Amino acid sequence: MTEYGIHASHEQIPPAALLTAMVAAERAGFGTAMCSDHFSPWSERQGESAFAWSWLGAALQATGLTFGIVNAPGQRYHPAIVAQAIGTLGAMFPGRFWAALGSGEYSNEHITGGPWPRKEIRDARLRECVDVIRDLLDGKEVTRDGLVTVDRARLWTRPETPPPLIGAAVSTGTAARCAEWADGLITVNGPEDHLREMIAAYREAGGRGPVCLQVHLSWAPTEEEAEAIAHDQWRSNVFGPPVSWDLELVEHFDVVSEHVTVEQVRSVVNVSSDLGRHIDWLRGYAALGFDRVYLHHVGQDLLPFIETFGAKVLPHLRGSE
Repeated sequence: MTEYGIHASHEQIPPAALLTAMVAAERAGFGTAMCSDHFSPWSERQGESAFAWSWLGAALQATGLTFGIVNAPGQRYHPAIVAQAIGTLGAMFPGRFWAALGSGEYSNEHITGGPWPRKEIRDARLRECVDVIRDLLDGKEVTRDGLVTVDRARLWTRPETPPPLIGAAVSTGTAARCAEWADGLITVNGPEDHLREMIAAYREAGGRGPVCLQVHLSWAPTEEEAEAIAHDQWRSNVFGPPVSWDLELVEHFDVVSEHVTVEQVRSVVNVSSDLGRHIDWLRGYAALGFDRVYLHHVGQDLLPFIETFGAKVLPHLRGSE
């Protein structure tokens, strides 16, 4: 049975309001949640970027939801610090936390002042970081001299069972590479053929665990409102790699997206005022084989979305399985 969750977008919503929304989401029937981990938003219009790890402690305490985070170790975060954060949340909230690991975007990572490596080097660095994090969570002392440097690190606070480490991917090549190490896969919505290929690439390479999907959507009582929300908040996010990986500043995203149309936004966001259409989209993702689907309403006011989807969408999705 596909599990339906909610995405908490730190780059769009202040942390206190986002916490209030997660409490409301649990009451409305969402069973799980995930969040982003950015240092800066994608646009001036989004205007936020709180520290996700601090917020997660509050969110896990305030709700009974499971939570995940999408993190990029290796540049902004040293992998030993990521392992310590994962270990602490895993120890405090057993069985309720997971972390997805990816190679990152320059818009977040440039703040440390280091050069932005080529993609193949970032992928190799991520693989080293995964090994460091796993070894630390397993109780080993870690020393490494490679693309990341670690000196006699050991985690003193660890959960009995390490939280799952999920692979974050947007291409079939990355999905296949994740199968070497990941406890599951997460990607974002796209054309049906591409999503089917993503699942196949992961599974055929031996990938284990759940396959998960983050779905960008925009809903409002009228089509015009739904379009306006999506265009205002998500038009800076229509660009695939390498643009999304390699741009540095919020201002750059706003410049390149200045002439993006609503139709272009519709290529990456499910935009509709029709709840039946959203139900069909979400059923379609479940039919492809996704085990978890995380709904990301791209607007900044989550409460009307949570109330409406909790009452009128989630019951239909569960009733169809």
